[in-house]
Amino acid sequence: MLTVSVKWQKELFPKVEIDTSQPPYVFKCQLHGLTGVPPERQKIMVKGGLLKDDANWATLGVKEGQKLMMMGTADEIVKTPEKGPVFMEDLPEEEQMVAVGHTAGLFNLGNTCYMNSTVQCLHSVPELKSALVSYPSQKSSDLDHTSHMLTAATRELFNELDKSVKPVAPMQFWMVLRKKYPQFGQLHNGLYMQQDAEECWTQLLYTLSQSLGSPSFSENPDTIKALFGIELVSRVHCQESSEESSETESVYSLKCHISQEVNHLHEGLKHGLKSELEKASPCLGRSAIYLKESRINALPRYLTVQFVRFFWKRESNQKAKILRKVDYPLQLDVYDFCSDDLCKKLEAPRQILRDEEGKKAGLKAKEKTSGSKDNDVKMTDVERPSNESGESSKPTSKEDKKSHLTGIYDLVAVLTHKGRSADSGHYVAWVKQESGKWIEFDDDNPVPQREEDITKLSGGGDWHMAYICMYKARTVPM
Repeated sequence: MLTVSVKWQKELFPKVEIDTSQPPYVFKCQLHGLTGVPPERQKIMVKGGLLKDDANWATLGVKEGQKLMMMGTADEIVKTPEKGPVFMEDLPEEEQMVAVGHTAGLFNLGNTCYMNSTVQCLHSVPELKSALVSYPSQKSSDLDHTSHMLTAATRELFNELDKSVKPVAPMQFWMVLRKKYPQFGQLHNGLYMQQDAEECWTQLLYTLSQSLGSPSFSENPDTIKALFGIELVSRVHCQESSEESSETESVYSLKCHISQEVNHLHEGLKHGLKSELEKASPCLGRSAIYLKESRINALPRYLTVQFVRFFWKRESNQKAKILRKVDYPLQLDVYDFCSDDLCKKLEAPRQILRDEEGKKAGLKAKEKTSGSKDNDVKMTDVERPSNESGESSKPTSKEDKKSHLTGIYDLVAVLTHKGRSADSGHYVAWVKQESGKWIEFDDDNPVPQREEDITKLSGGGDWHMAYICMYKARTVPM
């Protein structure tokens, strides 16, 4: 056994032992551990030249205490990671939410699936969340206390859902909802009863419209109307007396009436815009049947459609459910249901949208004829103030001022009901995320779903069937 010193670059390694019974390759492996230079890169100077891996120590003349010179480049030293592996449950909840790709579910507090599914659908509207963020905690003098409390509870619940990946218990929201609308607190045998999700949806939007539209809070009192309001213009006429009048009203949803002739949403909406009503006729001096035909005169950013599946069955004196299958599309065009005035306003934006889609498909955009009268009319429509562009009210942001509605909508949420009875069964929300993925929110259990499965919720059996569909407007900058 020999002891030598090894000089490498600016370092000197004293008292390095050499086992002369082993080949020089073993010695090089020792030096690899000291210097980080792999054996194949080491150049060690000995008598007669460079030290070879299989040389005979006896013939090399290496003496005790001799200094050997080594050259070679060391491997890059692999550093120990500053942080070890991070597991999902160790991440902050905001980061967990980003990782899983959706927000939290809601615990069922006892037949509250109607409420949970409504909240999840409306929570998916970013413009509504933005409006609620700036809602003050202090009640204004022109708003009743329960409306303020329900709006504040909605804001806090939306905030909890955005910050949590674990299920949220909507206790405060539910308490205030029952206080504002006592019908949601009905009991049967000591248990809270199942309620109608559409009624919850409508009442909540009405309350938010009152709160967010309060003059002391918002410069734009029509925030909810701009997001969800549909303006209808109707012709009401009596065939017996030839009386005719017109009326305008604002609603938060279109109705899809279901009959034996209705197989598709488009057909149901057509039926829903026509109705018969009985009222007193001044000309006849008695009650008469009037036909009411409605057209859409202004559109919202988010179009809500309710499938009228529940009706009162006189013979059994209870609510019954229509199970008939009614198909609905991922993309809905409501141009055919619009008034003549609105159709004119939609023409220019729709042409721009068609040109953009044509470009994407590799087609040349339609050339515009300069100086044409028709084009001048369209430009006049486009350059009108934003409340004349086919929207139901003032825009809610600066970005809205630059974009115009086209009458074409994309499906972003479906609220379904499963079961044969209106007073029981189960409600679930199916919501499209910003990433384009669909999530089924079954109370506290969010589950990813395929887009092709969403349109299968059309009814015809005991499976989940669409009760409310929410569509988001396709807009074009102008």
